[in-house]
Amino acid sequence: QVQLVESGGGLVQTGGSLRLSCAASGSIGSIETMDWYRQAPGKQRDWVARITRGGSTGYADSVKGRFTISRDNAKNTVYLQMNSLRPEDTAVYYCNAEIRPIGLTFSYDYWGQGTQVTVSS
Repeated sequence: QVQLVESGGGLVQTGGSLRLSCAASGSIGSIETMDWYRQAPGKQRDWVARITRGGSTGYADSVKGRFTISRDNAKNTVYLQMNSLRPEDTAVYYCNAEIRPIGLTFSYDYWGQGTQVTVSS
């Protein structure tokens, strides 16, 4: 069984910073891409950032230049450093990872439970 657990959310003022973490655990064979998504109240879940196993990254235009995604493959953990936060960044942030469980040939998408980020104006 594979689990993703996010942490690091909270309340911050406009212009502040937060660092989110997402740790994968369980019967992990390999982890390919790791992504962050976010969902604001009443809105759809939107993609925020991606990092491949090799370290290539991509960002949504709305966060480019302010957020940085990184990962520690030895710890099966992905991070999201969020700087210059704005009220419109307020959302529940979810971690998503493409993971191949031990003993299986194919990879599957796994989601964390989400962590709340609130940016006050």
